[in-house]
Amino acid sequence: MKKHWVKKWISAAVFLLLASSILLTGCGQTKTSAADGSNDADKGSKGDELEVTELRYQGSVGAVTFPELAADLGYLAPLKLNHIGNTISGPQDIQAVVTGDTDFGGAFNGAIVKLIAAGAPIKPVIGYYGVDDETWTGYYVLDGSPIKTAKDLIGKKIAVNTLGAHHEFVIKEYLHREGLTKEEIEKVTLVVIPPVTSEQTLRANQVDVATLGGILRDKALERGGIHPLFTDRELFGNFTAGSYVLTEKFIKENPNTARKFVEATAKAIEWARTTPRDEVVARFENIINTRGRKEDTSAIKYWKSTGVAGAGGLISDQEFDTWIKWLEKEEVLKKGQLKVEGLYTNEFNPYANEKK
Repeated sequence: MKKHWVKKWISAAVFLLLASSILLTGCGQTKTSAADGSNDADKGSKGDELEVTELRYQGSVGAVTFPELAADLGYLAPLKLNHIGNTISGPQDIQAVVTGDTDFGGAFNGAIVKLIAAGAPIKPVIGYYGVDDETWTGYYVLDGSPIKTAKDLIGKKIAVNTLGAHHEFVIKEYLHREGLTKEEIEKVTLVVIPPVTSEQTLRANQVDVATLGGILRDKALERGGIHPLFTDRELFGNFTAGSYVLTEKFIKENPNTARKFVEATAKAIEWARTTPRDEVVARFENIINTRGRKEDTSAIKYWKSTGVAGAGGLISDQEFDTWIKWLEKEEVLKKGQLKVEGLYTNEFNPYANEKK
């Protein structure tokens, strides 16, 4: 990993952190008044009133997040979601939480580790995406491509959705394992391309490798002419890869709301895990069709699984410790700079007493 890029990324994160002290005071949430005669519907799962009744967040075009599913299933009520826009970048999503533009956001666990190391006051509270037998990401080349090994990637371009997140970590781990030197790895160029256009970019020979996962991968494979050079599952097996975060300030000031959010999201994850696939897909299609964002639902039919390893999105030490050690190896973090203890919490998750 290029040290100058790392310093630039961390500097940006610190700037955002300083900005948050101003923005967080000006971006308040909708409050529930204790003197307004609120009924039991305005209470949390333990009979405690919710401190806020609305959470701002960013969504994803043509997809349904687990908090959105929780709201549709009725698990989140009376807490409501306020969609302020869409993003394709996990690091941007959690930075928006730090600056107070949103109340929760999600990203790859390695990106979360980097932002916490930079001083961001955020806490992972529930896992929301990952890799399993059905849900994984491949790094695809065209059939007939001269790229056969990691060495062939030197001087080539790989399309990714964002820098400093899941795909960059996986790609660099692959290159390391295949014996490329630091200097050789620096000659492999990562190009930021929206996921929905990655396949098209590959077929137009504008990049040499496209990162394709889930429904986008399956649609591309249906059209044929591509094959994976490697996959994240081959490298790491099954694991929860990313988590939703809240700020420590939000948790301290709004513990009942934080619990309600996590409980509802955890139940939605388990609903999607245990409900017949066709029923899940139909529910997702209905959510997309009724929310009025002018989105295409054709990709949803390729949905296969949650990809989440822990019951209800429970987080494990390994899901963060792996990336702490990886960043230490890359000399992004100093050895012992960050400990997994206290970095995340499962305290709000109703599945916390179940085995992973």
